[in-house]
Amino acid sequence: MDWDAMLFQGWEGIVRTLLVGTLAYVVLVAFLRIAGKRSLAKLNAFDFVVTVALGSILASILLQESIALAEGATAIGLLLLLQFIVTYGSVHSATFARLIRAEPSLLARDGRFCSATMTQQRLTEDEIMGVVRSAGARDIAEVRFVILEADGTISVSLQQ
Repeated sequence: MDWDAMLFQGWEGIVRTLLVGTLAYVVLVAFLRIAGKRSLAKLNAFDFVVTVALGSILASILLQESIALAEGATAIGLLLLLQFIVTYGSVHSATFARLIRAEPSLLARDGRFCSATMTQQRLTEDEIMGVVRSAGARDIAEVRFVILEADGTISVSLQQ
């Protein structure tokens, strides 16, 4: 095993990483500014996938010499364009929106768990109680409702 090659392969790779990394970052920021705030909002599963994929593309551009900056910029642009098409379609077509968006799910209401929904969403009482405690309640009886939002976050409303 060549330990030296694992730790340092030469200045050319470092210079490439610095140069391409800086340019890729500028391209990503510029494209995100053009695409708008929605691009990183994580409002639904598709938004989350785009956010993760953008990070993966940026890492690939930085670390894989076989990926040119132009190819990486094209991938970033394509991903943001596809996200725009999906969000545009969901805003302008209720049918398309129903196909794309997940609906919020009621997990607990008026101090009682909604067991069927919890089973469908693969959540346990212990997991929900962790979120309830984080919201400041000690018992499910103190809860007005618990909702699993479309973006995967859990909202809790406490009794007054």
